[in-house]
Amino acid sequence: MSSVSEITSGLGVVLGLGDSILEGPGDGAYSVLPRPWAQWLAVALDVPYHGVAIPGITAPELLREGLPRVAGRRYGLACVGIGTNDVRDPGWDASRYRAALAQLLDGIDAERTCVATVPHDLGRPRAGAKVSELGRIIRDEARAREAVVVDLDDLHGWRLVMPDAVHPTALGQVEIADRAARALGLDVLPSSLVEIRGGDVRHAVTRHAPMVVRDWRRRVQDRS
Repeated sequence: MSSVSEITSGLGVVLGLGDSILEGPGDGAYSVLPRPWAQWLAVALDVPYHGVAIPGITAPELLREGLPRVAGRRYGLACVGIGTNDVRDPGWDASRYRAALAQLLDGIDAERTCVATVPHDLGRPRAGAKVSELGRIIRDEARAREAVVVDLDDLHGWRLVMPDAVHPTALGQVEIADRAARALGLDVLPSSLVEIRGGDVRHAVTRHAPMVVRDWRRRVQDRS
């Protein structure tokens, strides 16, 4: 297991770099605060957090707009999550994504780096088989740089993912943080800091059902 000191050497800051998944949900669930998974890791490690998350952004765009904001800084842990918007684009270009991801990872100065994959059951309508291709690219580029992969291939279910099948709920963000902590070999899990309150029925009625309605309306508008 990795000690906290190994991650928090240098400036001891956790970086969250990516798209809206690393921005976090708009509200909580089960009384869990709406934090992105990288910030939950910072809380568990008791270190500062620097979030650079831009909703709707692709890897090439993050390279241009996000990476300059972290250039010249040293991090204890860098958490990267990018690819959701790339792979949902009808013009998905695997080679373009790979090149951008490689440059992003090469441009980050961190003691350790972890990169999250994207759930296979992504989007409505589903992104399809190209998500597996995205995952292979992430694993290849992470392995080449000795970065840790946070496996989200099987992340699904209404408690963890919103009805759009893209954005994690507040509880889903904690689940991702736990997966990252295990992948990094940390001796602390973010979920140990969370007290889950409120049952599934209450969540389904007060949170999930309204989100289903909003997402259904969005899909109707998209088709019209």
